[in-house]
Amino acid sequence: MASFDIVSKVDPQTLENAVNTAQKELQTRYDLRDTKGGIELNKKENTILLSSENSMRIKALEDILLGRVVKQGIDGTSLDFSADEQPSGQLIKKTIKVRAGVDKEFGRKIIKAIKDAKVKVEAQMQDDQVRVSAKKIDDLQAAIAVLRKADIGLPLQFVNMKS
Repeated sequence: MASFDIVSKVDPQTLENAVNTAQKELQTRYDLRDTKGGIELNKKENTILLSSENSMRIKALEDILLGRVVKQGIDGTSLDFSADEQPSGQLIKKTIKVRAGVDKEFGRKIIKAIKDAKVKVEAQMQDDQVRVSAKKIDDLQAAIAVLRKADIGLPLQFVNMKS
């Protein structure tokens, strides 16, 4: 049986480069030059912390970060901007999660997209990835094509192809 795995991951070095270039842009932008706070990457928790004096500057930091992440070749949907801003003394902080792995909700969406396309493959969740197997490689390639067209809301990579 031929198979491959569907994963969602971000290269940590590329992410660090994107955050570093965003920090440099923050220092050089005239409208944000004298602001307190900034952009910090927490590698252990896989999060990015934005901090500034007001919500308008937090939005500007989000735009800078998103622009730099996309320029580095990372899909913008790998960042989760849904967290609320939290006041912390004189600063407002916002934590942005970097999505890594396919959780159960997105795994169900992936499996449903494959089943709706009626491709002759079998998909199953395994921890933080989805394993797709079939008798023929052509069916696996058809499943990949279906998932590339589908809007899952998560950047997907197809790895570990075995025949």
